[in-house]
Amino acid sequence: MDTAGYLASIFIGIALGLIGGGGSILTVPVLVYLFNLDVVLATAYSLFVVGTTSIVGSFSFFKKGLINIKTAIVFGIPSIISVFLTRAYIVPAIPQEVFSIGNFTVTKNMLLMLLFAVLMIFTSYSMIKKEKDVTDEAPQKQQFNYPLILMEGILVGILTGLVGAGGGFLIIPALVLLSKLPMKEAVGTSLVIIAAKSLIGFFGESGETVIDWVFLSKVTVFAIIGIFTGMGLSKRINGDKLKPAFGWFVLVMGIYIVLKETVIR
Repeated sequence: MDTAGYLASIFIGIALGLIGGGGSILTVPVLVYLFNLDVVLATAYSLFVVGTTSIVGSFSFFKKGLINIKTAIVFGIPSIISVFLTRAYIVPAIPQEVFSIGNFTVTKNMLLMLLFAVLMIFTSYSMIKKEKDVTDEAPQKQQFNYPLILMEGILVGILTGLVGAGGGFLIIPALVLLSKLPMKEAVGTSLVIIAAKSLIGFFGESGETVIDWVFLSKVTVFAIIGIFTGMGLSKRINGDKLKPAFGWFVLVMGIYIVLKETVIR
């Protein structure tokens, strides 16, 4: 299973490099079901993997000038604060047995995996739906809807802290709508935000969490190898055409997790 896990880590990176996002949504299922990690630990490890791979993925956008630093700061601050507080205080405060209905008990691990599955299903929808053609129109004058940015940043930070995913499918539309960024610039800027909040959330873990740095480094290196492979393939393959197919795969995985945590025991 370890071999399958490392191969899956490469696949996560390939998806990131090829379609520009969404691959990190598979990190927690890989860590839980292939490497047999505890769910809370898997979400912590996922933060590190997602944060590190997002930094690598953002380099090409940085070279092309497609990262808006001011927007990253404005949107990133509430997100970073909320993900840090979520990992440091909210996740440790969730009881091991959340509630029971008859003989059915919802545990902390089950709750986090179900939340993750719901996030996967929403992410899959954003990949499957047909996007409107985006033209390279003249950029609009940048403006910030601060109240909505604050609320969105806090929401994304809490989600990231709970389930260890980047939340790019929430961040990118927010950057386009709330700060008037062109789509390509929104994608590059979102990678910087994801990297910052994920890594700060990881290092905000409670002191009780024991990190296996050798294992975590291996998974991260394999994912980074996948990113460079995906970037190479993207020159020959249109990632936008593969995105819906990957979205259907993520949807199936999300449904499978719901069934596995509730029915297939």
